[in-house]
Amino acid sequence: MSRELHNVEPFARTLDQELAALIRGVSLECLVCGEFVMHARAGVVFCPECGAQLGPEEALSLLPEVEFGGRAS
Repeated sequence: MSRELHNVEPFARTLDQELAALIRGVSLECLVCGEFVMHARAGVVFCPECGAQLGPEEALSLLPEVEFGGRAS
């Protein structure tokens, strides 16, 4: 019995594709820590767990500096 081998191409998204998905709201996972992100105004996405932020530079400069304190138990 002969077996045919099929070429299977792995599904791997590039960082650019991941960032675009995050901005569009398709992905809800932080690229840094894996926690859920929050979408704010002006297309800014931020992670309340690690503090990572993604968005247009103008919009990010308008956000107040936020410090994330201790974690809830």
